[in-house]
Amino acid sequence: MNYAKPLRSTPSRPRTAASVARREQPRAGINPAEQTSTTDRSVGEKVLFVTSEMRDFVKAGGLGDVSAALPRVLAHEHDVRVLIPGYRAVLQSGRPLRKVGATRRRGELPPCEIYELQTDDGLRVLAVCNQELFDREGSPYVNAKGLGWADNDIRFATFSSVAADIAAGQAGLAWQPELLHLNDWTCALAACYTRWRHQSTPTVLTIHNLAYQGVFPATTTRRIGAPEHATELDFHGQVSYLRGGIVRSDCLITVSESYAQQIVDPVYGCGMDRLLARRRNEGRLVGILNGIDDSWHPQHDEALDTTFSVGEWEQRQCNTSALREEFGLEPIHGPLFIFVSRMVHQKGLDLVYEAAPQIIAAGGQLILIGRGEPMFERMASMLAKRFPGRIAAHIGFKEDVAHRMFAGADFLLMPSRYEPCGLSQMYAQAYGCLPIAHATGGLNDTIEDGVSGLLFQSARVSDLRGCLQRAFRIYAEPLLLEAMRGAAMLERHDWSRSGQQYTRLYRQLCTQKAVA
Repeated sequence: MNYAKPLRSTPSRPRTAASVARREQPRAGINPAEQTSTTDRSVGEKVLFVTSEMRDFVKAGGLGDVSAALPRVLAHEHDVRVLIPGYRAVLQSGRPLRKVGATRRRGELPPCEIYELQTDDGLRVLAVCNQELFDREGSPYVNAKGLGWADNDIRFATFSSVAADIAAGQAGLAWQPELLHLNDWTCALAACYTRWRHQSTPTVLTIHNLAYQGVFPATTTRRIGAPEHATELDFHGQVSYLRGGIVRSDCLITVSESYAQQIVDPVYGCGMDRLLARRRNEGRLVGILNGIDDSWHPQHDEALDTTFSVGEWEQRQCNTSALREEFGLEPIHGPLFIFVSRMVHQKGLDLVYEAAPQIIAAGGQLILIGRGEPMFERMASMLAKRFPGRIAAHIGFKEDVAHRMFAGADFLLMPSRYEPCGLSQMYAQAYGCLPIAHATGGLNDTIEDGVSGLLFQSARVSDLRGCLQRAFRIYAEPLLLEAMRGAAMLERHDWSRSGQQYTRLYRQLCTQKAVA
């Protein structure tokens, strides 16, 4: 940690870490089966939303945010259940767990128990529980050294198999979905299992990031119970869970319209561009832009030192001063830039590293926060050591700190080489922080250049530097800066439009199945 004092955390209510056995019983006076929930009010299709992370319990990236927000929006029109692995964070969430089903062993895929719990607002969540596979410390995907868990092939094949069992009514649940909504490679195999087992449940697969494909040795096909000639999994002599889902799903969704167009190009297709182009030509590849939930609003954000609305720029400036103090930066009057992201090659931190001296020389400051690959974490730390009082860096992430950064900074740096959607630019806009971004994927769809942010056309440091010069000129013109801040804060990035698109898609697929 390279600044004056530790990060503050917004106080949260303590939770009891009772044993799983005790939590299987509902709290006194509460029967989960009888509680009124968002899904109880639904009249639409029964949807099982399958995801490997959810911000309510565990979050490694943007998928965790989407998996917390989208099902809640869909629950207004559909009977939705979220299916997640039974991580330790889920079991120790303090919410009552009730066993509702179980699955049997399938070859090397072990048996699992299925527990139901409810969020505070009544969303029903199903947890796939197997202590050996999921009840462990650390990230859902990697160990303490940042390497993928050695048994990820079995872990997420099992998770996918359970989703298919639930869809087939073979897991003992009293509830059976009419549609599976899968997210990324960690559950993409569910589309394969449903077809291999001759099930007809429609499947939707959302690709949040094509670069993560779930690739394992060819011998994995035997271990996961795939048919002998499961060619849909073959990816250059190895097995790709994502490829199997792409081939077998009824519909593919990317998280922005621009990304849906880009991934059929070899530059962005990660070796699957021709397959994706075929799926697009079949009318089975569409883009639906992600949104952000109502918790990202500076008018009622409890993480902020001072809440504010559009036009209340003096109140916003209070957050800028507090942010500088929190990170040990000098109280200067120049623009404050931030980088809030996973520190990986995709996110362009190396471009920020090259451009940072220009920011300092022109009278600006920079805060970097995130974690990722060791090389990029070292870059962030080196900048803070090189420019004390002008650059601060924190290796790690805290949600409330991110809220304060968006509320206090003037510009957000997002020089991503590619960005399927991106959420940080939308968070920043909601707080009057102008994104400076590479015009790619969802960044192109959510930022109007010169109005609600700044865009540059190529992921090169020269292009980023040109955009930084524009940013300093805008900062020097207070009326222009305030006008752009206001335009950014008035952008609508909620889930209403996207939720309607998902509803139409679900109903179309379920109708097609009924007709067939």
